[in-house]
Amino acid sequence: MRFHALPCSDHSAPSTGVRSLDRTVLRSFWSLRAFALAALCAGVGGVFALSHPAQASESAAVSTEHSVATLITDTDTTDGTTPLHVALRLKLQPGWHTYWQNPGDAGEATAVALTADGHLTGKTDHIDWPTPQRIRDASLMSYAYTGDVVLPLTLPLQQVSDTTTPDTTLKAHASWLVCASVCVPEEADLTLTLPAGAATPSAQAPLFARAAQATPVPSPYQASISPDGTLRLTGQDLSPRAVKEAWFMPDKPGLIDQAAPQNEQIDDGSILFHLKRLPDFAASQPLSGIVVLKDGAGSEHALTQTAAAIAGPAPSASAGTSGLQTVGFLQQVAFAFLGGLILNLMPCVFPILAMKALSVAKLGKAERRTQITSAGCYALGVMVTFLALGGIMMALRVAGAAEGWGFQFQSPLFVTAITWLLFAMALNLLGVFEFLPVSVGGSATPRHGHLHDVLTGILAVVVATPCTAPFMGVAIAGALSGPPVAGLSVFAAMGLGLAAPYLLLTTVPGLAARMPRPGPWMQYLRQFLAFPLLGSCVWLLWVASLEGGASVVLLLATGLVLLGFAAWLYGVAQARLIQQGHTRTNAALHGLALMGLLAALALLPALRHPATGQTASSASGLPKGVEPFTEARFKELKAAGKPIFVDMTAAWCITCLVNERVALDVPSTQAAFAAQGITTLRGDWTNHDPAISAFLKAHGRDGVPFYIYSPAHGPDTVLPQILTPGLVIGTIEQKSP
Repeated sequence: MRFHALPCSDHSAPSTGVRSLDRTVLRSFWSLRAFALAALCAGVGGVFALSHPAQASESAAVSTEHSVATLITDTDTTDGTTPLHVALRLKLQPGWHTYWQNPGDAGEATAVALTADGHLTGKTDHIDWPTPQRIRDASLMSYAYTGDVVLPLTLPLQQVSDTTTPDTTLKAHASWLVCASVCVPEEADLTLTLPAGAATPSAQAPLFARAAQATPVPSPYQASISPDGTLRLTGQDLSPRAVKEAWFMPDKPGLIDQAAPQNEQIDDGSILFHLKRLPDFAASQPLSGIVVLKDGAGSEHALTQTAAAIAGPAPSASAGTSGLQTVGFLQQVAFAFLGGLILNLMPCVFPILAMKALSVAKLGKAERRTQITSAGCYALGVMVTFLALGGIMMALRVAGAAEGWGFQFQSPLFVTAITWLLFAMALNLLGVFEFLPVSVGGSATPRHGHLHDVLTGILAVVVATPCTAPFMGVAIAGALSGPPVAGLSVFAAMGLGLAAPYLLLTTVPGLAARMPRPGPWMQYLRQFLAFPLLGSCVWLLWVASLEGGASVVLLLATGLVLLGFAAWLYGVAQARLIQQGHTRTNAALHGLALMGLLAALALLPALRHPATGQTASSASGLPKGVEPFTEARFKELKAAGKPIFVDMTAAWCITCLVNERVALDVPSTQAAFAAQGITTLRGDWTNHDPAISAFLKAHGRDGVPFYIYSPAHGPDTVLPQILTPGLVIGTIEQKSP
């Protein structure tokens, strides 16, 4: 036998006295010493190896970097007269967890396949699951276990008459997932032999008792689940005095949004849980899981509960519930109306409103009926377009898409088309051409048409959608998550808010009377309004460059040249038509203008699948101390206990860009972030990003901007959509320890 670096041998140098011994004696001395030490180590190892079989109630351990797995029983022997209680025991490293039968939004349940052979036989894979912990990680919810985990199984046994062995061998194959900042799948094959005999409690019996105390018991209460997701629990002993807190955990994933607040309502005789149903949860399907009731002393009582499906909304726990829901709906409508009003001040929309005001002044006091009709047609175009966009988004949600408000601006094709339209409007304001045809020998100014008013309303909505104003984010999220009728009402209120200034201008006599008299000033103001539109074109050109790169910029700019050439030819033809009537030259000019327009439109198909450009979230384009947002990085920082500021933005969102320039990327805010050790994660939604869409949806939002501060300890805080340095700094100082 050859020995190598024995772990329990002593390699210290011999003393001076020993050094004077004869070499032969010295060699013999070290040989005997080595043999004795080897025998000692072998004896210790043998004792260690025999220690586990001696404890028949626990198998040899299988150790990994993150856990130690063993198979345990609550008795040292068994005679098969009663089912045997076996358990998989997992000792997890601090900070790591493994999962319940419903792992939640992420993870995988532990699985155990257990068999018995020998004197007694049997098999099972059913785990008697103890009550798990809720672990929230950003927008996700997991149900898991930490520390010393015991997962019991009840093994029915049958005696084998023709066997010669008195022992029963248990074999288990277990697989589990352990997670912290990363997740690692692990597995083990475990073996445990039990001698025959009357069952006597083992040293591991207290672990089974502890697991039994943590296992839910059947609920004594009645429960029902309504189509709107209201879970109602009824019982005489339920009251705010007996239950201070309650929550529900479904035993199957994919039925409810597990991370959404349940907003439990505890009353005398009942508890209501307001769950958010997912599309796969049928209205007629019952719901089962665990209800945990927590009393004033902090004790938790877990109950297995099955809720029967009922038709129609659940009866309210108190008379004020429906009133609260009504107030919430009216608040959403009010926010939507206010958001629509604010949209009138956005650079893209303000010139359109100013043009409508000019048209009121041009019509004069004698055309009051025409003014009101014009305002009505404009409002009709605005509201119908808002309703159409809202309906499209609701349909996409039902189909499983995760689109958010302003999603159309994530397409280079759409951005290019809007840029060309705004450019054409600017040329129209500068007098290069008129949109509507002119009469022969008539004025160069076309007659006002109601179709023009409707189209103007449609255009106002289309260019306003990326400018998500304050209060609109909450209103839109509520509209998309609620019933269709209520959601469309919110979108209609938003459209009414956008159309309200022009409606007031035309329907209130006092306001219309205060309009200045028509004069030369109107022509100069009209030309001036072209420049905000041209500025919007420059901004959209930048957005297109981020979405599609240089190729999109080339195509978009080429289209601008072609459209400008076509508009100029069309304007020349209009002027000649007034002066000379129909001529062949005019026909040729109209034909050339049409060719220029068609040439520009022919560029659009090339924009459907452009090369991806460098977005604002690329590492090279971010300020110092700001990282691109990824769900993995967010979880990593959360697991490390570091504070995080999440900034969800987009290049086509004006509010986002203003907030970054005046509140986030400024020295005072950056100094406060550095002092608190805050990492800023900036998510760029300029191009469609499913991870960002999912993050927004999980926090009840459907558009940008969105800001959330996640401190090292404590709940996350959502900030308003309009920021100031003082607001940001005050929030992080208030939430920081």
